[in-house]
Amino acid sequence: MTKPLLMGLLALGLIQSATAQTTFPRNGVYDERPGLYAFTNATIVVDPQTTLSNATLLIRNGRIEAVGANVSLPAGTVVADLKGKRIYPALIDIDSDYGMPEVKTERRSFNSLPQLESNKKGAYYWNQAIQPENDASLLFKADAKKADELRKMGFGSVLAHAHDGIARGTGALVTLADERENALVLKPNATAHYSFSKGSSTQTSPNSMMGSVAVLRQALYDADWYKRAGNKEQANLSLDALNRIQSLPAIFEANDKLGVLRADKIGDEFGMQYIIRTSGDEYQRIDEIKATGASLIVPLNFPQPYDVEDPWDADNVSLAEMKHWEMAPMNAGRLATANIPFALTTAGLRNKSEFWANLRKAIENGLPEQRALEALTTLPARLIRAENQVGTLKKGNVANFIITSGNLFSADNVIYENWIQGKQYIVNPKDGTDLRGRWRLVIGNQPPVQLTITGKSAEKPEYQIQVDTTKITPKVSVSGDLITMQIQLDKKKPGTTRLTGYRTSPSNLAGDGETPDGKAISWSAARAVDTPTSSTATSATATAGRSTTSTAGTTLLYPFAGMGNLSKPQPQTMLIRNATVWTNEKEGIVQATDVLVQNGKITQVGKGLTAPANATVIDGTGKHLTNGIIDEHSHIALLSVNEGSQSSTAEVRMADVVNSEDVDIYRQLAGGVTTSQLLHGSANAIGGQSALIKLKWGESPEGLLVKGADGFIKFALGENVKQSNRSDGSGIRFPQSRMGVEQVYMDHFMRAKEYAKSWDTYNRLSTKEKASALAPRRDIELDALSEILAKKRFITCHSYVQSEINMLLKVADSLGFKVNTFTHILEGYKLADKMAQHGVGGSSFADWWAYKMEVKDAIPYNAALMHRQGVTVSINSDDAEMARRLNQEAAKTVEYGGMTEEDAWKMVTLNPAKLLHLDNRMGSIRAGKDADLVLWNTNPLAIYARPEKTIIDGAIYFDLQTEDARRDAMQAERARIIQKMLTAKSSGSSTTRPTPRRSRMWHCEDVEGVMAEGEEDGK
Repeated sequence: MTKPLLMGLLALGLIQSATAQTTFPRNGVYDERPGLYAFTNATIVVDPQTTLSNATLLIRNGRIEAVGANVSLPAGTVVADLKGKRIYPALIDIDSDYGMPEVKTERRSFNSLPQLESNKKGAYYWNQAIQPENDASLLFKADAKKADELRKMGFGSVLAHAHDGIARGTGALVTLADERENALVLKPNATAHYSFSKGSSTQTSPNSMMGSVAVLRQALYDADWYKRAGNKEQANLSLDALNRIQSLPAIFEANDKLGVLRADKIGDEFGMQYIIRTSGDEYQRIDEIKATGASLIVPLNFPQPYDVEDPWDADNVSLAEMKHWEMAPMNAGRLATANIPFALTTAGLRNKSEFWANLRKAIENGLPEQRALEALTTLPARLIRAENQVGTLKKGNVANFIITSGNLFSADNVIYENWIQGKQYIVNPKDGTDLRGRWRLVIGNQPPVQLTITGKSAEKPEYQIQVDTTKITPKVSVSGDLITMQIQLDKKKPGTTRLTGYRTSPSNLAGDGETPDGKAISWSAARAVDTPTSSTATSATATAGRSTTSTAGTTLLYPFAGMGNLSKPQPQTMLIRNATVWTNEKEGIVQATDVLVQNGKITQVGKGLTAPANATVIDGTGKHLTNGIIDEHSHIALLSVNEGSQSSTAEVRMADVVNSEDVDIYRQLAGGVTTSQLLHGSANAIGGQSALIKLKWGESPEGLLVKGADGFIKFALGENVKQSNRSDGSGIRFPQSRMGVEQVYMDHFMRAKEYAKSWDTYNRLSTKEKASALAPRRDIELDALSEILAKKRFITCHSYVQSEINMLLKVADSLGFKVNTFTHILEGYKLADKMAQHGVGGSSFADWWAYKMEVKDAIPYNAALMHRQGVTVSINSDDAEMARRLNQEAAKTVEYGGMTEEDAWKMVTLNPAKLLHLDNRMGSIRAGKDADLVLWNTNPLAIYARPEKTIIDGAIYFDLQTEDARRDAMQAERARIIQKMLTAKSSGSSTTRPTPRRSRMWHCEDVEGVMAEGEEDGK
């Protein structure tokens, strides 16, 4: 479209809203024009697979009427000649808060008064974070400034929703035109939205990631109950809305790569395939993410380089952070290579102006242009079932398109116009005044140099000249077609070269000038542009397949952390020869013995064994071979430890928050630990369900879990439960006394008995009877407690004081359940006979005491005294550092209590295996058991003992021989990336100042998101 034609259209008033039909009255004369526009001689990208040359696009009343090479134009059509230009579908962002009210969040301090119940008035769900009744089309209010910003980037429509809460309600597909809201909403109630964040809710529950998972799961089960029977008993607007939105495409906002897996697990439980909004680190777990089958919404929020000029500052940046800075631009390309469907979003960007630069960086790092276009047009439209409205330039779709100078993804490309619902929005004038792009500049008889003109807009360009490796910033002034430049071409020779000239065409500049010594010269500049395709093609652009993959820094680690593996360790056939073997069986400690490992199992134990073909032979001469240490009470590898919002949170699962990237896994492998029970904390009387993991450094959270293990759950007694540490009056949650703790158990188990009875009655019905009966409401908290009554889930109870331990034993006897293990139990020696009679085990510290009032009676002989009464006793850590030396903790029982070395060793191996019901698989060295082994340099109870190899299921996860090489490689990788960051800073890149971080080591009493006064957030 030429400038005169454009001005003519504006003068005639033809550029108007194309919605001819309206329910709004008008104050004045009705002017209903057909809105007929034709754009001819253009290269038209109909969709990412179809590009037409010298084609015509015809629109009528905001819709596409025709597209092709031979389009008949009706009378009255306004024609614009776009020879040499391209037309693309306008872009779509399906994760936007455009037009939504601001979400204000409030962080509680340790001394805040808890809000135990919802303060939302009305017939809504019990938890404020569940708000599926939110309707984006009702909340939507157009924002002219934000719309203009997005239009200039090439976007024509967005999926807007309120980013607030766990169940967030529905999203609405809206356009970015400047019309009334009712004309902008293309598709109300287009999608359903979920997240793990409670958002603006000030309610105490949930206070953890695992709590968020449980709240959402329960809400979904409640919605099912409400649909079947609950709506006859009560009105609940939230559950009613939750049922209504179940048929919509569902988008789940995940926090990171592990959040993607967590969200998909919830979807699997409820038969939903979520579209998952990611964080940009999916490449780190791409195999597991591909296995979910989920489509993704991927941000382009690449981190800035860190300012690492100060070595002390550099020490505050982890290797994972450094590598993510380097590899984040590769994320989209790797997803494309793995054939994982994804849309791209502007969400998460520090500044929306970074979008195109980051997208082009992604293309340079392996993202094919065709996939990029799909991710911004057809795929987002398909994911939200709006492909018959937006995303392509096919007949009948909304007339949302952009007019460009050339290839959309070229750095030289200029977006001239963005047409939305048939209405024109000028982004950059097409008359050639936009000089942004690359130019070949020739000054006098000097060799050509590159002039690069960039900038957020044509009105504020930025200039840079590249002479060899030197970058020069000229002083430039533009007035209409006239252009002047002042340049110091040689920094070694003072003086300015002055140039004056004019535009001879949109792609050429020319003029005269004068060198610093007064010599007259001529100069010229030609725009470097992409050549448009000359024939109909089946690709999005002439260079659709073009991508340049960077080869530097592409090495993944499993996990993506310091000391991560280059590949996941695999089981080996191995023969460990001539070692002193601590069997933990009737054979005891045997000398000069061989152990054969095949397919992850111990297959033979004996002397003079023959190594199979291709077996790895390990010389154990002078060394001691044991099974792996088992930690009955641990809090490592978790994203949170306490859901302390209620007295009972039996519904939460530690498996939902396993953090496979925690370096404590590797550190404990170096201490010979192979298996841990990850327990809920002690913030409430009934805590959450345990996760039993093997420390397979490099595996995903699911890959760490011990398959087929019994279920366990954490109970707690004492000071933490009754909130003794909240003496300021903010502790108002029941119970507030040790007597109240007993009542909590009685109340909850009585309810669980009734709940189990109701399900038993229902399950006894015949198929015909069930058809007319109503199933009880599913309660995932009572499910867990019912499993205890049915001996399908087992209690590990945090305990100290004799009187409370007696209390729980009496409650258990009266209600017909058993306590499996008392953990901590530093007063176990006072009632060890009763423990043995009840059949309960004890997991104790070796010599901790006097760290709070209720442990003042602790003695170091506790473990030995319980053992002598026939109690199965283990020594636990409850501490990430102590777990690295549990062998020494076990040795203390020899000193304090006279335990034999074999019995002492069993306290960190076979006995915890018994307490966890895993002794049929682990805890001793016997044919048929899991090959979880540790090769020590000396007697494992010695203070100088150190693991040389730690083996799990036949795979070596820690090897002292390679430890130094791994550390050297890690330091070399850090050094390489630091140099790259220094180069980036010297080249003008914005940087981020490193901030000290410490990994949070969880303990029993820690609560996620709530900090004591003066405490730093270690997350």
